Amino acid sequence: MSDYIGWLATATFASSYFSKHPATLRRIQALAALLWMSYGVLIHAVPIIVANLIVAALAIFSSFRPAQGAGPSAASEPLATDEGSSFSG
Repeated sequence: MSDYIGWLATATFASSYFSKHPATLRRIQALAALLWMSYGVLIHAVPIIVANLIVAALAIFSSFRPAQGAGPSAASEPLATDEGSSFSG
């Protein structure tokens, strides 16, 4: 039974790379990490449990953060000018 969960976790993780959206990819990877944690519990492997607990938490957390660079870039915004300035140079 534990082998099936391990293979399911592998297939789930691999399938995450077919996602077109980064948040979906991370959520699928979080699901895979939860499956890996189940596998770790079944085979009594604490390092697998802990490592995938960390991965699942980070994947879930990062899937709800806005993507970097999603907003307007600072370089594309016009520079602020002081229109009331007497300096013209």
